[in-house]
Amino acid sequence: MAEGFARAYGADVLTAESAGLAPAMSISPLTHKVMLEKNIDLGHLFPRRLDTLKGSFDLVINISGQKLPDSVQAPVEEWSVLDPIGLPEEVFRDVRDEIEQRVMRLVLAMRNRKPAQSEAQASPPAPLRVDRHAHPPRK
Repeated sequence: MAEGFARAYGADVLTAESAGLAPAMSISPLTHKVMLEKNIDLGHLFPRRLDTLKGSFDLVINISGQKLPDSVQAPVEEWSVLDPIGLPEEVFRDVRDEIEQRVMRLVLAMRNRKPAQSEAQASPPAPLRVDRHAHPPRK
């Protein structure tokens, strides 16, 4: 969800990549459904392992509820977000809305930090990694 919102709302200031410590085999059908309600299609995305992402990152958002490996060489921001897997559809919507708000605040903060530049001088968006454990502990 976070990667979908980040790509939809913040492509001008970040490049989002999502990965997990122990990703599921596929994106949940309910996740697809509730994101489509926001006009965000996750059909092209798939769960990836954290160790498959290459390159450096300016920020890692950890919503796994787990400690990240020492190999993560970037500032980490922890977001405490309920994993809705196995819970009712309404919970998926609540989680979706919470993640949407968090991503929107992050995008706005990044836009406020971005120095004014002409299009010709603009640098590429800063990479962002969103890490989601397949089944983190529930609250």
